[in-house]
Amino acid sequence: MANDGPVEHGYPHLETVRAAITALYKRLSYDTIQTFATSVVPADVAFCDTDDLYLGAQRVAHELVRHYRLPDARLIVSFREMRHAANVELAAGPEYFVELNDRFRTHRRDIGAALAHEVMHVYLHRLDLSFPGVRDNEILTDTAATYLGAGWLLLDAYREDRASSQKLGYLTPEEFGYVLAKRALVFGEDPSVWFTSPQAYTAYVKGMELARRDEQQPPLTAAGWSGRRRYARDRRHAPAGPPQPGVRYSFTPDGGGRLRVSFPCPTCHQRIRVPVRGRVRARCALCRSVLECDT
Repeated sequence: MANDGPVEHGYPHLETVRAAITALYKRLSYDTIQTFATSVVPADVAFCDTDDLYLGAQRVAHELVRHYRLPDARLIVSFREMRHAANVELAAGPEYFVELNDRFRTHRRDIGAALAHEVMHVYLHRLDLSFPGVRDNEILTDTAATYLGAGWLLLDAYREDRASSQKLGYLTPEEFGYVLAKRALVFGEDPSVWFTSPQAYTAYVKGMELARRDEQQPPLTAAGWSGRRRYARDRRHAPAGPPQPGVRYSFTPDGGGRLRVSFPCPTCHQRIRVPVRGRVRARCALCRSVLECDT
């Protein structure tokens, strides 16, 4: 939790974020991810200053448990002084104890954001889905919470001005915006209408720009002129040299000596391998996206 401290920006965790999206599709399947087409709506996690602190926190926790489809999980929420925003005790269940930073006693509108991350820890624990190392596992948790419809709360908790700053989660604001944009492109949902933080909206716009660029990389037909020109040059020299910096496609010969190109699916980032033979329509087996390619 950045509390009046510096907020990291940019995309330092981008490859881990992309790997987390792929891992979600692999572990949950396309059909299960489609059941999360509707995000948590603001009214379900609203928290005003007149609400009882503990009853209100339990109500918000229950809504997130319901959203993540954990009907037999019960969260017991408490508050204490701590360095981090929150902590959850991952036991066998069905009861899970969540501690929130004392800061949330007076910043109640962000309790939903903190709980969105902690309840996702429970969800991933039950799925037995994790990444090695604390840092990467926390990035997985933020990414999963966002892609499955509750992480917009984490981005909306980001506020920054000359005098103060606040950010929850391990992703940068732009990375949260990127994952939200990836979700929006899949489900046709616009989370920006729920933002109360102007900085969150700016980060979402930047994330959408990067998400759009994922859909404009060669060999996809939506690639721009410069990308297509570079792809054609690399194809002429393939597979003699190593992949060039900043290029996500690679060429390899198949068993018959014919050339194939592999590239990440712009939706789930699973690598797809297709023959180099001009116009090709590829279907991602993982997320079922149909991709128009010019190989």
